[in-house]
This record gives sequence, structure tokens and C-alpha cells, in this order.
Amino acid sequence: MKKGSLILVIILGLILILGFMTCNVQKSLVTLDENSKSKWGEVQNQYQRRSDLVPNLVNTVKGAANFEQKTLTDVINARARATSIQVDPNKITPEKMKEFQAAQGELSQALGRLMVVSEKYPELRATEAFRDLQVQLEGTENRITVARKGFNDAVQEYNTQLRIFPNNLLAGMMGFQTKGMFEADQAAQKVPQVQF
Repeated sequence: MKKGSLILVIILGLILILGFMTCNVQKSLVTLDENSKSKWGEVQNQYQRRSDLVPNLVNTVKGAANFEQKTLTDVINARARATSIQVDPNKITPEKMKEFQAAQGELSQALGRLMVVSEKYPELRATEAFRDLQVQLEGTENRITVARKGFNDAVQEYNTQLRIFPNNLLAGMMGFQTKGMFEADQAAQKVPQVQF
């Protein structure tokens, strides 16, 4: 073989190796990206389930007790804010995640106040409809926690693959960017005080 032909074969071999490597990186990142989008869909599904339960809970409470109107209004307004914020699964940035979490946190707090205030009304707690809705909301909160963990796990795996060499060199050129994760609310950092 001539020296020029050998160099050409080596260059073609390197191009093929880089091509295969690029295809493998792209395939891996697309798979992980789609998995994180699927997990995000499950998070949204669980938040939607909670949002759908809120009007039933509010109507049950209204019908069963002469209830504190401000608490009900807070729950209704928090639900409206929580459902108005949409996060595109293709653009899950840390900023969008914080905005989404803040709105969902307001709804969680309003629902918590509703449950605390409901303790003052024994006739409300005694109604089967209220008990059923309370159990469904508790179950939904657990499902939300599980869905958020699944989403965070998927995003962590995706973000890790983005940062590993040689993926980190190719990912940016292919348009892949890191995704934001759910983070604990700042209020959750404080130890709750229990008083009897």
C-alpha cells in the first residue's frame, strides 16, 4: 500500500469510529431524555389528580359546615395558580421547576390549612364524603412524592450522561441541555415544632 492510501484508510477509520461514537451518544441521550419526559408526565398526572379532587373537597366542606370562607378561597385560588403554570417537558429548566414548585407548594399549604381548620368541625369529619376525599388526597400526596422521586432519578441519570466524557463534548453540539430537578421547599428545612 502506498503511504497516501494508508493515511486515507486511517482517516476513514477514525471518521467511522467517531460516527459510531456520536450515534451511540445521541441514542443514549435521546433514550434518557424521553425517559425523563415520561417521568415528568407522571408527575403532572399526579398533580392533575390532586387538582381534580380539590373542587370536590371544597364542595363537600361547603355543604357540611358553616366553614371559614377565607380558607376555602385560599384553596380555590392556590389551585388556580397551580394549574396555570405549565412546564414544557422539552424545556425543563431549573427556573421553570422553581416556579412550578412554588405554585404547587402554595396549594399544598392551603390544603394543609383546610385539613387543620376542619378539625374544628366534628360534623364535617364525620361525613363519609369528607373522609373519602381526605384519604384520596393523602394517597395523591404520596403518589406525587413517588412520581417526583422517579422524575428526579431520571433527570439525574440524564444529566450524569451529559457530563461524562466524551458525551459532554458531543451533547452540546447535538442540542442536549441539563434539566432541572425538584428541590425541597425552603420551609421544609425548618424542624416542625410539636406542642401538646
